[in-house]
Amino acid sequence: MKIQILGTGCPTCKALEQHAREAVAELGIEAEIDKVTEIEAIMAMGVMMTPALAIDGTVKSVGRVLTKDQAAQYLKGGT
Repeated sequence: MKIQILGTGCPTCKALEQHAREAVAELGIEAEIDKVTEIEAIMAMGVMMTPALAIDGTVKSVGRVLTKDQAAQYLKGGT
């Protein structure tokens, strides 16, 4: 599984990354977490507001910091 945190490195982006990492650890899943900080790359994924979370190339959440539990729901395949 590939998880992407889209954002420029602001505190909310860092919080989303931390919650995603906590969710991965709690679920015990194998995942690669990448930070996408280039504005052009973020926009190319159709994201106009950060932070955003993408899983396997599909944007799941835009413009808000998910809690660990919300991130876990997405990682388990929920919406």
